[in-house]
Amino acid sequence: MTETLTVGTGTLAYDVAGEGPLVVLAHGIGDSRHAYRFVAPALVTAGYRVANVDLRGCGDSSLGWDGYTRTDIAADLVALVRHLGDGPAVVVGQSISGGAATIAAATAPDAVVGVVELAPFTRKVSYSLTGLLRVSRYRRGFLLLARTLLGSRSAWKGYLDLAYPTKPVDWDAELGRIDAKLREPGRMKALQAMCQASPTDAGAQLANVRCPVLVVEGDLDPDFVDPRAEGGRILADLPAGLGELVVLEGVGHYPHAQTPDRLLDVVLPFLARVLPRA
Repeated sequence: MTETLTVGTGTLAYDVAGEGPLVVLAHGIGDSRHAYRFVAPALVTAGYRVANVDLRGCGDSSLGWDGYTRTDIAADLVALVRHLGDGPAVVVGQSISGGAATIAAATAPDAVVGVVELAPFTRKVSYSLTGLLRVSRYRRGFLLLARTLLGSRSAWKGYLDLAYPTKPVDWDAELGRIDAKLREPGRMKALQAMCQASPTDAGAQLANVRCPVLVVEGDLDPDFVDPRAEGGRILADLPAGLGELVVLEGVGHYPHAQTPDRLLDVVLPFLARVLPRA
């Protein structure tokens, strides 16, 4: 059953299932909580209470927000943890939400005791001319996202095809669901606003994080010339000893939907260490 939380003048849609320590799942741009359709039930089975939220402007959450930055999203995530009253929580964030989870951990350490960043945009984006010339997946991703920024839904679908090197079993239905949602008035504008939001606010908070952080990259992620190096830079900006990096071979920008079992193999041990069950 979908529940809602009012934050300012907007509403966030979320689902909650399970019993145990709290895990909050936050998706990436142009997506919804349905992105975690394979991971959320497995976390519930493993003994966690799982809150799966639609970001502002996405899914079933409302439109018309004043901002779509990582700082804005972080405040929403902290508000949800405090609303549920079952914290502290581990926040799992993908892409833009990886950066938001970093900010949430740095600014609300009482609410967030661990962070999992999936293919995150958590640092200032530095585009590589050499990469554009030499790495075809990076060049294609860059061009498709540039067209998406101009409002092209077809370019976004092309990007998703690239960002999933292998497709989930329900891919056709899932792509249709995503496209139908983005056809709703205002949804594409929210995606564009998130694309335009710089991750510098998240990068500035990395040094202030005090909880464990697991960064998961896919080695075929089209958003980075070298996903492993990008993950390493995030760890380098965290306080020493807090970060752990895992790189999944053959995986793109969506490990939670492309290879959920392999992702769970690294996330569940992290949760057991950081958020032990009573």
